[in-house]
Amino acid sequence: MFGNGSLRKALARSSAILTVSCGIVAAACAQTNVPGAPASNIQTSTPDGRSREVLPIVDSPFRGVTGTTVAESRPDWPVPVVAPAGAPNVLLIMTDDVGFAATSAFGGAIPTPNLDRLAKRGVRYNNFHTTGMCSPTRAALLTGRNSHAVGSGAVTDVASGYPGYSSIIPRSAASIGEVLRDNGYNTAFFGKHHNIPSWESSLSGPFDHWPTGLGFDYFYGFVIGDTNQWNPRLYRNTLSVDAPALPQGQTLDFSLADDAIHWIHQQKATGPDRPFFAYFAPGSAHAPHQAPPEWIARFKGRFDRGWDSLREENFQRQKREGVIPANATLTPRPAEIPAWSSLTPVQKRVYARYMEVFAAMIAYQDAQVGRILDELDRMGQSDNTMVLYLVGDNGPSGEGAPAGTLNQVQHMSHDFEQSAEEVAGVIDTMGGPDTIELYPAGWGWAMGTPFRYMKQLSSHLGAIRNGMVVSWPGHLNDTRTVRTQFAHVTDIFPTILEAVRLPVPRQVNGIDQQPVDGVSLDYTFTHPRAPEQHKVQYFEMFGNRAIYADGWMANTTPRRMPWEMGNPGGNPYTDYKWELYDLARDFSQSRDLATANPAKLAQMQALWLEEARRNHVLPLDDNLAKSRLGASHAHYASGRTSFAYWGGNLSISENQAPSFRSRAFTISADVTLDVERATAPILARGSRFGGWAFYLRDGVPVVRQAYTQRPQDQAEIVGKIALGRGASNIGFAFTPDGAGKAGGTMCMTVNGAEAGCGHLDYADVKDAGQGETMDIGIDTGAPVSTDYAANGPFPGAIHKVQIELTGKSEAEKDKKL
Repeated sequence: MFGNGSLRKALARSSAILTVSCGIVAAACAQTNVPGAPASNIQTSTPDGRSREVLPIVDSPFRGVTGTTVAESRPDWPVPVVAPAGAPNVLLIMTDDVGFAATSAFGGAIPTPNLDRLAKRGVRYNNFHTTGMCSPTRAALLTGRNSHAVGSGAVTDVASGYPGYSSIIPRSAASIGEVLRDNGYNTAFFGKHHNIPSWESSLSGPFDHWPTGLGFDYFYGFVIGDTNQWNPRLYRNTLSVDAPALPQGQTLDFSLADDAIHWIHQQKATGPDRPFFAYFAPGSAHAPHQAPPEWIARFKGRFDRGWDSLREENFQRQKREGVIPANATLTPRPAEIPAWSSLTPVQKRVYARYMEVFAAMIAYQDAQVGRILDELDRMGQSDNTMVLYLVGDNGPSGEGAPAGTLNQVQHMSHDFEQSAEEVAGVIDTMGGPDTIELYPAGWGWAMGTPFRYMKQLSSHLGAIRNGMVVSWPGHLNDTRTVRTQFAHVTDIFPTILEAVRLPVPRQVNGIDQQPVDGVSLDYTFTHPRAPEQHKVQYFEMFGNRAIYADGWMANTTPRRMPWEMGNPGGNPYTDYKWELYDLARDFSQSRDLATANPAKLAQMQALWLEEARRNHVLPLDDNLAKSRLGASHAHYASGRTSFAYWGGNLSISENQAPSFRSRAFTISADVTLDVERATAPILARGSRFGGWAFYLRDGVPVVRQAYTQRPQDQAEIVGKIALGRGASNIGFAFTPDGAGKAGGTMCMTVNGAEAGCGHLDYADVKDAGQGETMDIGIDTGAPVSTDYAANGPFPGAIHKVQIELTGKSEAEKDKKL
């Protein structure tokens, strides 16, 4: 791909860059302290001389005297580990799928007054970068290492058997939570954790990669890419918990903020002098887009002019408010996104409603962050709290395709589509508990103003450029000046450590630590125009790639859009066109210089390859077809066809549960009922947006199948025999129609007697939404049916549920793009 001469020159240039970038790159220099921090300022040992560079810190030695009796002895009490004197509290906030131009703090149309108040008393960063997708960004944030270097080159759902994509954060990269906890901090995590390998996501563990295994004393949130805001699937530490009893009209973000506030109250009640580290990571505004109706109403009509107009308005505001340079260029709309003027009146009305819901979700989430900030103010903690607010873990989503969807899971799994006319018929339900929606890609493009493209396409700034705000009273100079130095999510780890005056540990739990890739941003706190110190940074996501070096960026041109699930074919290394930009003079990546400066492009390409090899980016894989999506499950699946569940009130993650998709199966349930005409779930999986329920209604067995949330995609088979009090066996047997056919026959038995059969239209039923489990005796998350009380209690006892997979699953075929 590159000539040998140009390659040697590029590598020489790369070596020079690495030499001056100590702390950025592992190969550049040996590092024991936070990059850029004065050695005298970092507390490398505790006051009594124990090293903080080896964690956990060793127990304090006994310095007393032991004689044969107490009278002949002198006691010496163990010395607890404490944080450095004056170390601040740290509140780290990261939202989800929020674009650079979404919030009012960065020139967007959605009012975020609480982010704005942080920005007014802190500083804004307009050149901050993520990885382009959630799991990689979160791994880099927690560890300070590049995402591929810690096994997180893609979301955990598409893990593969290569070092950069295993989804396993190695023990050689201890998290910021673990480092702070071992140095005397209390640590807590609220919200989304999408860094558990899929085969470790069950309630039987292992729990090494759950938040409590990564150094957090406490966790409350969800452990997958998203969750239903109205019916969330939540965990406290490592235990499944019931959905919170939310006040009328409130959604999950309210509960997360409540829990964070209570934890801070408790922490200061028992350890007022001990600093805390709280990581607040709500799922907003990742799909499903959901918000309280009164918040949605606030935005009625606000987006009727469409995404082209909104993007232009954002651009003008950004310039007016100094968020972007005066000479910045507004990049054009991608050809794959339709012009707003080309849409029908019905499409415009429906698509505007999608955006109203999204705006309400962000505004509501901002209000919940405001409640936490208000409480810190009330408690007198704000002046001693460093707040780092990352406005998104990647760029805005384009996965909703040009038309959006009311069922994001089936949209991705089954290419589920609804016409604008059909959606208009249920427009008043949008954003409520009866949809799991995702807006059209045009709105994602507008949320990324002035950049091109969206989440996943890490070759372009629309996917990787996010706003950031830092607030730390008394420690920031010239708060009105926007910080323009190149910064990356890996920089947060060393920034926090330098701020609290702690070293990067050399060893944790007996394991040598790999060098930190990020650079502390503390130098920007007091010198707003200081030269940037993060000189080189690669990017890669599903074959889309880029390299930044000293103001230049070289990147590939996407071969597929974010909503296209499949295999583009060809060679993911050689079949991509490359582009070149001088970002120092072209803020928005708008003028491609590849043709005009081929030598510079070759140099940058060679540097990307060097960084890729060092960080385990290779081999490249741009395939998002079914075979890759299911690769880790196929590898770690036990191959079992027989499953026994002893008792009720059980939840099994989708990855650990037997799959019913496109195959024959039987269920046998031994129960004892304490009442006549019982109504309760026996086994339920998924939700009303996609799933199965096997339950009793007035004592009669019922099977409900939900292919999607639409009435025409749901069906039920009702038995002919009612169960009375006492012990009974209930059987269910499903037989698919055969290869290439969609449905199948469901039959039921009660105590061995036939109790009814019926035909169902679908055999390939996908559990939806994300994080929904298979439950015994309950129906957690969004229930499949409203006939029963989803959370029980079961009116009696479930003794055993036996599942047998009696036929082979029809393999899903890969989709070629």
